[in-house]
Amino acid sequence: MQIRSGTAKSGDLDIFYEDMGDPNDPAVLLIMGLGAQLLLWRNGFCEKLINQGLRVIRFDNRDVGLSSKLHHHRSGAPLLPRMARSFVGRPSPAAYTLEDMADDAAALLDHLGIDTAHVVGGSMGGMIAQVFAARHRARTGALGVIFSSNNQAALPPPGRPRQLAAILQRPKGSDREAIIENAVRVSRIIGSPGYPAAEERLRADAIEGYDRSYYPAGVGRHFAAILGSGSLRRYDRQITAPTVVIHGTADKLMRPSGGRAIARAIPRARLVLFDGMGHELPEPLWDDIVGELKTTFAEIS
Repeated sequence: MQIRSGTAKSGDLDIFYEDMGDPNDPAVLLIMGLGAQLLLWRNGFCEKLINQGLRVIRFDNRDVGLSSKLHHHRSGAPLLPRMARSFVGRPSPAAYTLEDMADDAAALLDHLGIDTAHVVGGSMGGMIAQVFAARHRARTGALGVIFSSNNQAALPPPGRPRQLAAILQRPKGSDREAIIENAVRVSRIIGSPGYPAAEERLRADAIEGYDRSYYPAGVGRHFAAILGSGSLRRYDRQITAPTVVIHGTADKLMRPSGGRAIARAIPRARLVLFDGMGHELPEPLWDDIVGELKTTFAEIS
């Protein structure tokens, strides 16, 4: 699989991207989640989209991977009050918001000369995708939102506190091995009980992510961006693109209630639940997930 890579400008920021498939095919923009590099859109998953006649673009959000880091920014406010405001759907001050990150995605499309793309987001990337589809309706072909939420008021918290703690908690050590072991631990906690991954694969993925770019400071600012945008229902009501919402019934980090809330809020959205799937894209379900996405993409034909 040939991968074309480069850097797009979004204001003063550099957004690193990879571009795959025939440039003349319809484009799919993949947006990943909190603290997650573009690597989590696995090559094999991208290949399946390419085999469906699609051009695939994945990128590192600001503050992660090979994109610009905002070292000098601080949220400046205690976390618990911000989380309390989020529970009732209210935003909090943040260095940047999901709206800013959606505009990064638009700037990437500008750089590539793409007027319209299907937009697919996972987790926080699904939140960014919702904002994008509302703010850039003319540029959104179809929308796919995977294991995400719209952060509306009074949604249930993570099913188990350790799910959220697993993401925010620091490794026990600062050396490379401790950080890699922590990444494997997190993958186990938020993974798919119905589709357990082999230990060697989890470790290989953790090593790849660490060696490419380890930058934990970005995780806190990404979380602040979520809290900074508040409820996304106001955006969901504006979305006109055909939409599929995909969620795992075993997702304890972003519970299925988040997916259901999105599907209720977006006009004519379709909800698809996969038993045994957690907060990840398990390889045995790739064909099914790509099939659901392709069905939704075809609705604009």
